[in-house]
Amino acid sequence: MAHEIIALMAQYGVLLVFLNVLVTQLGAPLPAVPTLVVAGSLAAAGGPPVLAGTMAAVVAGCLLGDSFWYVAGRRYGAGVMRLLCRISLSPDSCVQRSELRFQRWRGQVLLIAKFVPGLSTVGSSLVGAMGLRWPVFVLFDGMGSLLWAALWTGLGYTFARSVDRVLSTIASAGTMAIQLLLGLLALYVLARWWQRRRLLRTLRMARITVDELHQAMRAERAPVVVDVRPEATRQLDTRVVPGALLIDAQGIDRTVHDIPFDRELVLYCNCPNEVSAARAAKVLMAQGYRRVRPLLGGLEAWDAAGYGTERLPSAGDQDDPQTAGTTLA
Repeated sequence: MAHEIIALMAQYGVLLVFLNVLVTQLGAPLPAVPTLVVAGSLAAAGGPPVLAGTMAAVVAGCLLGDSFWYVAGRRYGAGVMRLLCRISLSPDSCVQRSELRFQRWRGQVLLIAKFVPGLSTVGSSLVGAMGLRWPVFVLFDGMGSLLWAALWTGLGYTFARSVDRVLSTIASAGTMAIQLLLGLLALYVLARWWQRRRLLRTLRMARITVDELHQAMRAERAPVVVDVRPEATRQLDTRVVPGALLIDAQGIDRTVHDIPFDRELVLYCNCPNEVSAARAAKVLMAQGYRRVRPLLGGLEAWDAAGYGTERLPSAGDQDDPQTAGTTLA
């Protein structure tokens, strides 16, 4: 079996590389780097023209897959980001980290997206949702894809003899080697799932439902409602719970220092399992706050219950971004 796979790689290398990269960029948890290294090694026999063709196939696969998510992000905005967040192996951090990098680098984030785990998954949708123009997207995504292709195919091309020895060893080992590689891939996915499960277990705490919060907000001493989403998220999804305090979860302990320790705090986000809100709650509890609870279901549950939201000015409607710590009237 191993011999047949290697033979197919040698015969249809460019096509297989294109399909592997395309499927990976569309979100499948399949590694593309080993394929690129092997393709670079096989291209060494044909010289620079074959290597250039292989790199062109990689860039084409990247642009096609990334363009799909760019258009989806451009059209559906925050909804696509939430979808990617749910299907990602690291849903609680993939979008937030990508948003922080986008705030810092804007479209230039696409130059490094392929090299950063998680960022490659959501980067194209993020820049589309944030309104990056199509020509700029194609320019930066194409350059980033070319750099990524050059690195891994170049390594295979440069160290072709070493890669050939590895391929020969795999071929000699036969089916068992292929089964071992598939087993390692399965273990990788399982390890990421288990890491995610452990995180949720450590953040397990009592939540408050949207009905309970709505009733509590009518009381004389209403809880302080805190929006812990990153600023870039609020630019994508401008809905907020009325009266919410807008802060960045990274600096929440410094922002709420004027709130008495006995005051009830309700934190919300729009990530799966309220992970960001639960993390922020842990920080506040360590600071001395005892009445802190994440909102069950987050912003989506509040809006779905029909309790109403307010809208922040979108990025295109204001010159300056919404400052952290601002309370809506």
